[in-house]
Amino acid sequence: MSGDEARPDPAPAIDDADEAVPFETPDVYGAYPRLSDDQIARLAEHGERRSVNAGDVLIQEGERCEAFYVVLSGSVAIIEDYGTPEEHLLRVHGPGRFIGELGLLHDQVAFYTAVVRDPGEILALSMDQLRRLINRDSSLGDVVLRACLGRRALLVGQGAGFRIIGSRYSPDTRRLREFATRNRLPHRWIDLETDQEAEELLRRFGVSPQETPLVIWRDTTLLRNPSNAELARLIGLPPLPAENGRGDLLIVGAGPAGLAAAVNAASEGLNTTVVESLATGGQAGTTSRIDNCFGFPSGISGAELTERGVLQASKFGARFGVPAEATGIEPRDDHYAVAFADGSEITARSVLLATGARYRRLQVPGIERLEGTSVHYSATVYEAQQCRTDPVAVIGGGNSAGQAVLFLAGYAPQVNLLVRGSSLDAHMSRYLIDQVERHPKVRVLLHTEVTEVIGDEVLQAVEVVDHRTGEHHRIAVRALFVFTGADPYTQWLSGTLALDARGFILTGADAQARSGPGLWQSQGRGCMTLETSLPGVFAAGDVRSGSVKRVASAVGEGAMAVHFIHRYLGHSAAPGGTDTSPHTRARESAWLA
Repeated sequence: MSGDEARPDPAPAIDDADEAVPFETPDVYGAYPRLSDDQIARLAEHGERRSVNAGDVLIQEGERCEAFYVVLSGSVAIIEDYGTPEEHLLRVHGPGRFIGELGLLHDQVAFYTAVVRDPGEILALSMDQLRRLINRDSSLGDVVLRACLGRRALLVGQGAGFRIIGSRYSPDTRRLREFATRNRLPHRWIDLETDQEAEELLRRFGVSPQETPLVIWRDTTLLRNPSNAELARLIGLPPLPAENGRGDLLIVGAGPAGLAAAVNAASEGLNTTVVESLATGGQAGTTSRIDNCFGFPSGISGAELTERGVLQASKFGARFGVPAEATGIEPRDDHYAVAFADGSEITARSVLLATGARYRRLQVPGIERLEGTSVHYSATVYEAQQCRTDPVAVIGGGNSAGQAVLFLAGYAPQVNLLVRGSSLDAHMSRYLIDQVERHPKVRVLLHTEVTEVIGDEVLQAVEVVDHRTGEHHRIAVRALFVFTGADPYTQWLSGTLALDARGFILTGADAQARSGPGLWQSQGRGCMTLETSLPGVFAAGDVRSGSVKRVASAVGEGAMAVHFIHRYLGHSAAPGGTDTSPHTRARESAWLA
């Protein structure tokens, strides 16, 4: 995507806004709503009116947003690379619109600069004021959240933000791109092999190709092959808590199960910390659309469901740490200590394991060099943007594959669904099957398995075999999306607690049967339904043996786990004493502080 294609020029003002300024960016995607007079009045009760002049900077790219601004009169321009030779106008907002995107709510740094274009008046609220207000006013909160999510998606699709320069053959380049993609961070990849801009940037910064991958932001910040944690700190993703205060609950994994548990635990007063090795949302966070999630009749993207969960848990005081890869767990002084790859650790009275499962990588000749460039294990707007002109293929027969097919069909001219089985009925929901089979851009190939991928720098075709006839043939595609099942993320737990033959965590009666002699007798009770073979350590969601691999089920298990955690914390109080655990006290919300 070229720079001109990525950054559309502002368009004339929309017709139905009497106060709209010339050249205001139209609200084509619903990401730039105009607040009603009533909504502005409610905000004004808590904010401060300010006069502003042309050229005043409200938000600075690379710095955290400290205030929420509503334009009352005049206009505000949203500019990328402000003050540099590459300065480019992204948007213009007039009266009734507010300034900010998802980073505003997550305390991330800004990916743009907001500059007053036409003098006028603004309304400014501190972030604490905004959070208090939208916590009480669900309709206003919904408007702000949906707009922020939409604006982040547009920034992502336009290639705004930092740049990753590296070779498509480099594992570290793929690692950085995956981390940025999964965390929905606006960025642009510049291919060292094919992009002429790469050579010019390397010369400008005096860096050799051997020192790549690089992360460059605003032409002032350069990171040489940073770790995921270093990139996270640059952007403002939440680190592990600096203090290790022995909280009530540590949740390892921030997919639907972990987020649901965090919401319930924190809202009920438990001192709760959530850690995630790569990105919040788990597999659900990479899902383009979830149509069977209770409460969302029009469907919801995995990214939006994730962001709503994170914001809701944060509202009640849960703390998050990303990235934080757990490497071990051990009992220590009536607590559990969880160790992390960076050498740190967190102790807590109880632990919930919600690490989920990860899609299996496809093992066929030629695939490794194309992973991360033409071969993908998720289907989000990042990958879909590359598929506007060429046919693609999706491997898999389950719901994830079906959702990916329908999403990609909105971008690519043709989507080939390759299914090894004889029908879609075995693993895909009927509502998805009906849509897949009716879609004019989708071709379903049953009894079909990929045996090789063809292409040096980019995917050219896939070699497939028809198991009914034994016939081999090639299908010309430029991208391959793989959804062939998942394996539990439990390698770090092997030998510590009981796992089933496939590596999923045993709970309840199954876990008790595999526990050490006398363990539960010494507890004076049996193993609870979602408890593992370690008393006080629980499991929920896809990582649990026997769980239903659905978003709604994971959310339910996460919520249910908190019930058992309360029982455990009460049971573990000193005999004859009073249980003084924080879950018996009201906990002040971090958003309400």
